[in-house]
Amino acid sequence: MNSFTIGIVEKCKQNDRKAQLQLYNQYCDGMFVVAKRFVKDTLEAEDIVQESFIKAFAKLHQYKAEVTFGAWLKRIVINKSIDLLKSKKQQLLELDEVHLKVVDSSYEDEWLVDDAITLNEVKDAISKLPDKYKYVVMMFLVEGYDHQEIAQVLNITEVASRTQLSRGKTKLKELLTLSHNGTRY
Repeated sequence: MNSFTIGIVEKCKQNDRKAQLQLYNQYCDGMFVVAKRFVKDTLEAEDIVQESFIKAFAKLHQYKAEVTFGAWLKRIVINKSIDLLKSKKQQLLELDEVHLKVVDSSYEDEWLVDDAITLNEVKDAISKLPDKYKYVVMMFLVEGYDHQEIAQVLNITEVASRTQLSRGKTKLKELLTLSHNGTRY
């Protein structure tokens, strides 16, 4: 994080309203994009961003600059997004830990799709995944989180994260194959 942002964060910790507005303006568009990936409704995404900034400013004393401010805020936005989805009865289904298999991580690098498949087809297919797979796939492939971070955010084990990612990728490939072959799913 650059010293300019660090200075703004320090001013925000002292309730400097001008600095808070500056920080908000710097990050609001990016955080809106993150929220919109989880909730499709623009108004809900805007609410999530507003609530996330309110929470961030209230908890700013907990921010220790171990990660960038943007990464710290992004985690708040993702948590708020998932909380909203859960509250709308789109519950994350917990998998029975006994039935989970550890997925060999060497397969993660071998996931390829047909070059003719467009980004919009991939996004559309991800949106059609069951929630238990969708969140892990989005966080891993789109947001770049690792399994430890996903496990913390979703309150699942790393084994569950790996398994849900593997199953989600398999389902995603099926959806993309059906879509690309002209079959509607």
